[in-house]
Amino acid sequence: MRVSDLAAAIVRRRRLVIVAFLLLTAGMVAGAAQVEQQTSLDGFQTDSEAADALDRIQERYDRTGENVTSAQVVVQREDVLSREGLLETLRYERALRTDETVAPTLSDERPTRSVASVIATAAIRRERGGGGDGGPPGRDGGPSGGSVGQESGTGGASSGDSEAAAAGQSRPAPPPSIDEQIAQLQSMSDAQLERTIRSVLTADRSELLVLMPADYEVGDTTADATMVVVRQDTRGEFVSIDTAPDHLIESQDAMAAVGEERAGADYRVFGVGITADEFDSSMNESLAVVGPIALLFVLLVLAIAYRDPVDVALGLAGIGLVLVWTFGLMGWAGIAFNQLFVAVPVLLIGLSIDYAIHVFMRSREERVGDGESEPAGDGLPEADGADSAIPDVDAAMTAGLAGVGLALVLVTVTTAVGFLSNVVSPLPPIQEFGIVNAAGIVSALLVFTLFVPAAKVEIDAWLEGRGWDRSAAAFGSNGGLNRVLAGGARVARRAPVVVLVLALLVSLGGAYGAAQVDSSFDTEDFLADEPPAWSQSLPEGMQPSDYEAVDTMQLLESEFVRQDLDAQLLVEGEVTDPDSLERVDAAAADLREGEATARLPNGRAAVNDPSATFERVAASDESFAETLAANDLDGDGLPDRNVREVYDALYAADPAAAAQVIDRTDSGEYRSLRVTALADGNDDTSALVGDVQDAADRAEGAGEAVTVTATGQRTVLNEQIQEEILDTVLWSLVVTLAVVGIVLLAAYRFSAGRATLGIVAMVPILLALSWVLGTMWLIGMPFNSITGLITSLTIGIGVAYSIHVTSRYHQELARRRSVADALHATVTGTGGALLGSAATTAGGFGVLTFAFLPALQQFGFITAISILFAFLASVAVLPSLLVVWTRMFGPAWARAELTGDVGIGGGVSGPASGDD
Repeated sequence: MRVSDLAAAIVRRRRLVIVAFLLLTAGMVAGAAQVEQQTSLDGFQTDSEAADALDRIQERYDRTGENVTSAQVVVQREDVLSREGLLETLRYERALRTDETVAPTLSDERPTRSVASVIATAAIRRERGGGGDGGPPGRDGGPSGGSVGQESGTGGASSGDSEAAAAGQSRPAPPPSIDEQIAQLQSMSDAQLERTIRSVLTADRSELLVLMPADYEVGDTTADATMVVVRQDTRGEFVSIDTAPDHLIESQDAMAAVGEERAGADYRVFGVGITADEFDSSMNESLAVVGPIALLFVLLVLAIAYRDPVDVALGLAGIGLVLVWTFGLMGWAGIAFNQLFVAVPVLLIGLSIDYAIHVFMRSREERVGDGESEPAGDGLPEADGADSAIPDVDAAMTAGLAGVGLALVLVTVTTAVGFLSNVVSPLPPIQEFGIVNAAGIVSALLVFTLFVPAAKVEIDAWLEGRGWDRSAAAFGSNGGLNRVLAGGARVARRAPVVVLVLALLVSLGGAYGAAQVDSSFDTEDFLADEPPAWSQSLPEGMQPSDYEAVDTMQLLESEFVRQDLDAQLLVEGEVTDPDSLERVDAAAADLREGEATARLPNGRAAVNDPSATFERVAASDESFAETLAANDLDGDGLPDRNVREVYDALYAADPAAAAQVIDRTDSGEYRSLRVTALADGNDDTSALVGDVQDAADRAEGAGEAVTVTATGQRTVLNEQIQEEILDTVLWSLVVTLAVVGIVLLAAYRFSAGRATLGIVAMVPILLALSWVLGTMWLIGMPFNSITGLITSLTIGIGVAYSIHVTSRYHQELARRRSVADALHATVTGTGGALLGSAATTAGGFGVLTFAFLPALQQFGFITAISILFAFLASVAVLPSLLVVWTRMFGPAWARAELTGDVGIGGGVSGPASGDD
């Protein structure tokens, strides 16, 4: 069946098409109702040894036996170590423990921890004769009781140290109540308080110094900030930076509210409840703002392009159906809506408009007298003469659909291939994003080649039967826009080589930049920044929430050692072998010397490992010290024999500290060790990953006694995701170009008898792609989980534009017998439709810059740029390529016309005649 026969059947049986389509849409509505929302970024994590190792760490190294997470509360005031500053911190802790929302979520053991509490407890213990003010010394390295950020993988605080340790005791004692601590600080003289502060915040108290700003000078009795760690029960539910149960979200919001009510200091809360709430709200609020803006923009552009309310309404109805069908297919396929899918509605709106404009404008061209044709085997209906018009509504739509039908099918196939190329990604959310958009583009084809044409003919016929003239000029077919587009056609005909050389030079620069584009994956990309000032002028129901998580994260990074940026070594196997322990110690020493490892206020590296724990516990527990010394034959602080006995003694002396670095099963077997290092800021995580992987190789050595795996959620695993994103970009690019190239070669060989047209249609896509990637390099935009999709998207959009221009030019060559006329009709007719399409699509994506998520803002900007470049490549460069193609492979009459017509920048004679 020819394209014209199928188009005629759609128009002739339009009522059946409309009814069938509406019935199918009802089923899609049912599917859309089943779509669930997923805010977790856990889907970006793929199976790997590092991911499995992190799972085992989270399972084995929970020292309290309970499911806990921790919130970090930054306390800021002029002097947090003054008497009033310490009292204010304790009163805040007391308020949390009595708050009706927060209190039920607190851990039974050590619900809050702060420097103020340790100072007060040390003073109480000294008065009761419990020992000195200082604590056990830590080894040159990390927090002696472990570091914040290692419970359940949630960025929580560890609790191996205790107030008892602050008093020099080797066994935990029931801590004094908050009221007792407050009373103690109130009763002390200034001199007593100052001495106690100095005795507690000493250089060997790494576990306390992590709660102080990074620039705190050991020995100072003043500071402008400190941290309170609040331990909460997860109640067995999974938590991460973007996922948390309601009780944690509500309680951490309440912590912030408690702080806002207090005038004594500024409190900033950071925890999984805060971040998960902002992940969810920013996504929904971005949709609430971006969706209406995108629709208003599209409505405005369509009103300008169509200048007809009926066609505008039909276009919007078609867009709505495409969205319903896409989300319906998502629901039936069981695909959840995640952060990436915020871009899906905008993307499909833009691509749907492309279909609508081409169908409507081509039918308008046929209706107002541009429907001349000659039989050329291209599926177009024949016309009687060069000046004949097709005034009938049915005939105009039939001719319009026949003219663009094959191009739209090719566009759908190639664009869907571009999206489906993302299935090669190892990241499930990106795979699903590609599948959903491919389903959406197929839905757009069905809606705008079946339902919308049928509905338009039915409505137009009804209106014309009542005296309404439904004929209208196509966008760009007259006026100033027509002259601009026609000028491009003249340049292509007169100086094609000049245009191509200039395009090639720009593309070479873009290709250089493309090779420099980096990749990144940071969960902060999915956290909203502080809402812009313009958002306050939105209607009350659309105004965004106050987003503070990013500011708090930046505060933690600038003022404190980031506790959630940790890299770890999991050592498994014969961990009671002295040689294995020696290698682990050497690896930890390398990490301490690394420049990427964070430094605590005492100047020591933020590294925690078994040997550091040995030294700390030995300094406070005489029995363990004797056991260690008896088995340390060379005096290096490590046992050279009876390692199991030393581990047993460590667990007996300080089980919490031991459980942080040595894993013991219920049966008493030792199966793994752990080393933890903190990164020196967010910019140094890649360097730390390299250091910890080198350390893993050193700890494992050449033997088979132990296996050592480098891991860490915000470091090693994020680095893996970055590599997988880059792999996705490269593989999807290769797959898309290969498949699209084959499809175009085959399609033009079949439809036009000239496979070389497929090669011509590919060139603008490559040019636009190089321009887009070069722009990313120039503005410093990396490939991330969303912008990494830009290559397949650019190819998908670029090939659509290129196909429309190439197919139209081939049709016009067969119809007009003049290269000049063919170029003019192509660039002004299809070029005008492309301009309207590009304007709506680029504008639709451009409104994503109004989203509150940084990743979506980047995606909206670079996608709008890619659409602009794809349009320029198809309208400004492709015509010149087509002229060169015509001179080499075109019909004989066209080659003869151009042989005497065009040189390098040469002039024009007149059109020649003759047949191929």
